[in-house]
This record gives sequence, C-alpha cells and structure tokens, in this order.
Amino acid sequence: MAKRSIVPFGPQHPVLPEPVHLDLVLEDETVVGAVPNIGFVHRGLEKLVETKDFKEYVYIAERVCGICSCGHGMGYCESVEHIMGIDIPDRAKYLRTIWMEMSRVHSHLLWLGLLADAMGFESLFMESWRLREKILDMFDMTTGGRIIFSVNCIGGVLKDMDKTMLDSLTSAIRDMEKDFKAIEETFLGEYTVHSRLKGLGVLTPEQAVLSGAVGPMLRASGVAYDARLLDYGAYPQLDVAPITCAEGDSYARCEVRLKEVRQSFALIRQAAGQIPEGPISVPVKGFPKGEYFMRIEQPRGEAIYYVKGNGTKFIDRFRLRTPTTSNIPPMLEMLKGCQLADVPLLILTIDPCISCTER
Repeated sequence: MAKRSIVPFGPQHPVLPEPVHLDLVLEDETVVGAVPNIGFVHRGLEKLVETKDFKEYVYIAERVCGICSCGHGMGYCESVEHIMGIDIPDRAKYLRTIWMEMSRVHSHLLWLGLLADAMGFESLFMESWRLREKILDMFDMTTGGRIIFSVNCIGGVLKDMDKTMLDSLTSAIRDMEKDFKAIEETFLGEYTVHSRLKGLGVLTPEQAVLSGAVGPMLRASGVAYDARLLDYGAYPQLDVAPITCAEGDSYARCEVRLKEVRQSFALIRQAAGQIPEGPISVPVKGFPKGEYFMRIEQPRGEAIYYVKGNGTKFIDRFRLRTPTTSNIPPMLEMLKGCQLADVPLLILTIDPCISCTER
C-alpha cells in the first residue's frame, strides 16, 4: 500500500512567481488531492470605494493587476456608464478595444515566456519576452505607460491615436507577426515542449464546466465560450470567434493562447482600419445611483464586475471576480493523478494571478 503524506507547496516557489499555498496530498510521488490556502497578500482594494470618489476609483481598479490593468479599468468604467446611462463615443469604444487586445498579446507573451522558463527552455523564454517588449513599446507610444496606462475614464478615454500613430501600430503588428511565427512553431513542434505538456493535466469538457473554468482554460477543453461575444467595447463590429482545442491538456492550453495572440493581431489591425472619427469622451454629470453587473474577457478569462451606486460621489460597492478565482477549482481537479515534479508547471498552465485574486 502506498504511503500517504502531505507536502506544503508555496507560498514562495522558485518556479511559480505567484504567492499561492497548496497542501498536496501525495501517495509516494503521485498527487491524489490538493487543498488551497488563499489570502497571503490580501490588499483591501475594494474597501477604497469609501475614500475615493467614483471617477478617482478608476485608477484603483486598474491597479488590481498590472498585466490586466486596461481590462479592469474598462470593466469598472463600463459598469458605471451603464448605471448612469452614458453612451460613450464609438471612437472611444474602438480605442478601448485596441488597448484591450494589445493587453491580451502582452499577457499571453509574458505567460509563454514563463512557461518556457519553467521547462528550462531559456532561449524560448528570452524570445517570448523580447517580442513582448515590442508590445510594451507600443503601449508607451499610445498611452505613455508600459504597464499601468490610465487611459480609461468614465465617459470614454483620455487619449487618442491619430492616423500616424495608428499606421505605426499596424506596421509594428505586422512585424511582430513575422517574429511570432518562429516562437509559435517552436511551442507547437518542439519535442521538449511536447514531452512536458502533452497528456499532462487533462481536464474534460464536463470537468471544465462543472468546476467553473474560464478563458483559455475552458476553451482548451473544447468549450466554445468567449465573453468578447457579449455586447461591450467595439467587439460587436469585429470578427471574434472562440478559439478551442479538444484535448484539454497542458499542450492544448498553450496552443489556445498561441492562436489567441494571432487572433489579437488580426483584431488590432481590423479595429485600427475601421475606427470611426469623432470625440473620445462625453461630459459626465451627476452621480451613479443603481447597480450593474457585467462580464468582459480578460486575457486569463472571464472577469465579472459588480458596481452599486447610491447617488453620491462615493459608490457603495465594487466587487470583482477575477479569472484566477474561477480557475483554481479546475486546477485542483487536474492536479489529481499528476507527479509531484509536474505541479509547478500545471499550476502555471492556468496563468495564475494570485495578487489580483486577493484584493
């Protein structure tokens, strides 16, 4: 009979750059169960609605997560705009969407680099992050920031892109697509990647749905759900289709993210080519009174925002469910039956962001 033991994993680990703690239940070297302990870096950001007025709070929402900052600002702003009945200009919707897809490219390239590093594939890590620098340079050109952009505001956006800037953006995207081809071929065709990812951490479509998986984690199990198909931003005017894989293993999760980078390149070009002329914001009068609940597709998956206003400059409540919150239960499912040595890599395949989970 195999000996059963409990091994603590985290909150700091040399491979996983996120403060997550798991109690792993092992039989010899095989994981038969995992118990998460969340709350290591709780920051209390949602409490700040009591001290920051509803316009200022955009900057707090953006700082929930650096990588997903644009999406968090967009989700909060659109929730308040729905409460107040504000219809933002079409140009602002397109600008938000362009920055959102640039964020997806940034996030996926960062994750691909971390995955390569976890496998010991240092040259692939450096190539992924070298390409990521180019998208950060484009953020710097269009917003003035590389990680936190502060371009979303209640009523629209604070910065515009002129034709020269949009042309530079689309030209840079074309160059990135050429460079990305080598990275994509290596991830999808290299024996080292196959040996570490194929058949590892399989999550069936039924398990994915019942455990609440979102984003690439869900779509890699063959479930075609993407919150970008909902009515927000400029997505209703763009060619968006969920990217799925049927295998449900770690390799499938990698493949979905690679194909989503390609899709984001195409969406950025499409949005830049058909962006309408006009203002980028509208005046905001009064205070939010009422409540609204909305979903957006962050790079890591569906994020849910809830805002409740009471008719004063301070909102009553801001609640956010991040994608990682949803992806932890399916992660625990796919850890069962794996080897202890594969645990860091498996956790990494959900693209965890514990700091934005713990607000």
